[in-house]
Amino acid sequence: MKIAVIGTLMGAALAMPAFAQDGDVATGEKEFRKCKACHMIESPEGESIVKGGKTGPNLYGIIGSPAGAQEGFKYSDALIALNEAGEVWTQEDLAAYITDPNAFVQEKTGDDSAKTKMTFKMRKNQADVAAYLASVSPE
Repeated sequence: MKIAVIGTLMGAALAMPAFAQDGDVATGEKEFRKCKACHMIESPEGESIVKGGKTGPNLYGIIGSPAGAQEGFKYSDALIALNEAGEVWTQEDLAAYITDPNAFVQEKTGDDSAKTKMTFKMRKNQADVAAYLASVSPE
């Protein structure tokens, strides 16, 4: 079991330089279709940018926002711990998170048993999705 965790973390660490890229907004917008089953993007004024599910939090303005802080959403203990530690979503961190949510929170919290509610793992174009979400974040 420890070997699998170490392998996952090593894989994420080796992939990190790829996240340093800005990403392509147009590709990210297309890739976001995979996310809208659980997430929507809606401005505080009620403008629907992407109609989607409500299983996950609204992702409007996620870049630059504290982790696990959207009002009215029940977050996992792991994301609450990230919030309490002062984690703020950057494009790089969001790209790493959507690659493997549990490995991300385990690395950030130092708790090998930390889990999120997000079970989907994005295998490609993570930086593009993060760039798209940054493009729909307020200035």
